[in-house]
Amino acid sequence: MPAEVDDDGRLDLWLARERGITRHAAHTLIVAGAVRVNRRPGRPGQRVGPDDQIEVSVPAAVVAPPPVPAPAVDLVVVYEDEWLAVIDKPAGLVVHPAPGHPDGTLADGLRQRGTVWSLLGGEERPGIVHRLDRDTSGLLVVAKSEAAHRHLAAQLQERTLTRLYWALVAGGLSEATATVEAPIGRDPKDRKRMAVVDGGRPATTDFRVLARYPHTTELEVKLRTGRTHQIRVHLAYIGHPVVGDPVYGRRNDGAARLALHARELRFVHPADGREMAFESPLPAELVALVAQVSEERP
Repeated sequence: MPAEVDDDGRLDLWLARERGITRHAAHTLIVAGAVRVNRRPGRPGQRVGPDDQIEVSVPAAVVAPPPVPAPAVDLVVVYEDEWLAVIDKPAGLVVHPAPGHPDGTLADGLRQRGTVWSLLGGEERPGIVHRLDRDTSGLLVVAKSEAAHRHLAAQLQERTLTRLYWALVAGGLSEATATVEAPIGRDPKDRKRMAVVDGGRPATTDFRVLARYPHTTELEVKLRTGRTHQIRVHLAYIGHPVVGDPVYGRRNDGAARLALHARELRFVHPADGREMAFESPLPAELVALVAQVSEERP
């Protein structure tokens, strides 16, 4: 076709105007060899005149297969308002996408609710203020607005967002209460694990004995810091790994899952300063585990 050009005279500008597309799209077509000027491949900045013959052969569109929908994730929401929500996470549910777990996460469940969530943690972590390990069950708070997210994150940093865990650990502890203060970092022998290492990040965990059984002890555990796998690493470090822990625990201890549950969550509401407190009962499988270990012989 003859080119009706304006003062700019550039091929990419002409093509964008002629086809009603963006200049970037026109540039892409020209670079791809879909535009010929006087039977020769065109160049984006090439000047064209009214006597030039321009041929455009747009390649057939490639129809991509429809995306596979993410599996539906049903969430147990124990509280929700326009600022935040509190979720009771089951064991086995990954909080956000990670290697080997691209979908079917708690983050997917949040998106599927059709709610706007804070993106301060990134698009793959909508609303996520803090996390729980995949095999840990229990409570966590998620933020809808950036303001709520910042407020809750500050409470987490200042240790006013309180998290109490229930744990069943191997062996008997002589102390009624104790504190483990030991730095945590990547295990130099296995980068997929965490460990107490020199030069690790400071980590402090408090625990209190709730009940003693012949071969195990029931604990209430409080985090002062929030390192990856902190409770599991610290309890294994003192010789009392969490029952059912496939990474840091003892093999073949008879537990069907990790005996760790985020039981209580307390924080100040970002909007009005209310004291918020939530408690999650032990899941049925952990109740059954306690019954089992309490009947074991010494």
